[in-house]
Amino acid sequence: MDEKQISDLLGAFQSGSISREDVIERLKEAPFESVGDYARLDLHRELRNGFPEVIFGQNKTNDQVNEIMLRLKQHSRTVMATRVSSEKAAYVMERQADLKYDERARILYYRVDPQKDPLPGIAVVSAGTADVPVAEEAALTAELMGNQVERIYDVGVSGLHRLLSFLPTLQKANVLIVVAGMEGALPSVVGGLVACPIIAVPTSVGYGANFQGVTTLLAMLNSCANGISVVNIDNGYGAGVTASRINHLTGKTS
Repeated sequence: MDEKQISDLLGAFQSGSISREDVIERLKEAPFESVGDYARLDLHRELRNGFPEVIFGQNKTNDQVNEIMLRLKQHSRTVMATRVSSEKAAYVMERQADLKYDERARILYYRVDPQKDPLPGIAVVSAGTADVPVAEEAALTAELMGNQVERIYDVGVSGLHRLLSFLPTLQKANVLIVVAGMEGALPSVVGGLVACPIIAVPTSVGYGANFQGVTTLLAMLNSCANGISVVNIDNGYGAGVTASRINHLTGKTS
């Protein structure tokens, strides 16, 4: 239940269209809702955190994702599920025609009345094309949370001139998400060029000694550049959420 729904509920009570008992019953149900024996939906998360509960689609069954999205749509104008395979998305979308799916980001989502003036200030940078799925998870997450996102892809350190051509865009951002695999050097390079916070995202892209992203993660954690925070391996969603919160704190509009 978001602020508008609570406001509408109180307005309905004030106008006499619903009873005091109905209001109490609705508010009792508001904190969470049980779905079978497998989920308890946090319906107050938007009030506390600014965005509704997000579904982690991986390891959930097709029917579980479908039912949880149906329930959340009754309470929120934006609903999203991350790590959803194309097959799972097709199953759910056959049953809910108002959903959209981004295959690169692996995000299935529902959105009513997108924000007309998304807040600028976020840029997502990827080292290589192979890192784009994680970068897109971060970018789309931030967009669904009301931000305008610049995408700068395939500008890794093996061809540094590509990155430098985007320097004005990088230096204008409120917060940067920098996504890289292999040796994970790109966030350190970017960190020496900008004054804004950087969220580094290590990916599992790389050859054997990359250890499925562990080498990249450790390299980013040991960066000598200032102002870099690191999320978990392949966690584009976490980076998008953090960037959105930073961006909304700045309130910068140009």
